[in-house]
Amino acid sequence: METVEFRCTDLDDLDRIAGELIRMFPAKRIFTLSGPMGSGKTTFIQALCRQLKVVDVVNSPTFSIVNEYLTNEGNSVFHFDLYRLRKAEELLDIGYEDYFYSGDYCFIEWPELAADLIPDESVHLDIKVEDPGQERLITVGSLAV
Repeated sequence: METVEFRCTDLDDLDRIAGELIRMFPAKRIFTLSGPMGSGKTTFIQALCRQLKVVDVVNSPTFSIVNEYLTNEGNSVFHFDLYRLRKAEELLDIGYEDYFYSGDYCFIEWPELAADLIPDESVHLDIKVEDPGQERLITVGSLAV
């Protein structure tokens, strides 16, 4: 996959970038997001969900591992936060394959913790904080393990 970069200088940029990503990858359904704590992974997933017309409140599923949201058309969107996984096999306990291969959108924070279980055809986003509190660099590429 060719590497693409987006510069995000404020929150208004997020919706534009999220819309571009959804249009760039119309057939892709699994997006992984990496970046340090506080880099804006959940905030960016909220922007992606706005583009998909999610009607539910979007927040981090830190303790439940996965949240399901519905779009205005009744489609499911799944949001994973793998930060608290002790081992990748914990995803087996929740039947991750049913989510990842459902054909529904899956957004996965902290994918490095279960990289072997994430399909190769996923779109990977890496968020780097360039200017604390403001500017972010979002790189689209492959998940590095």
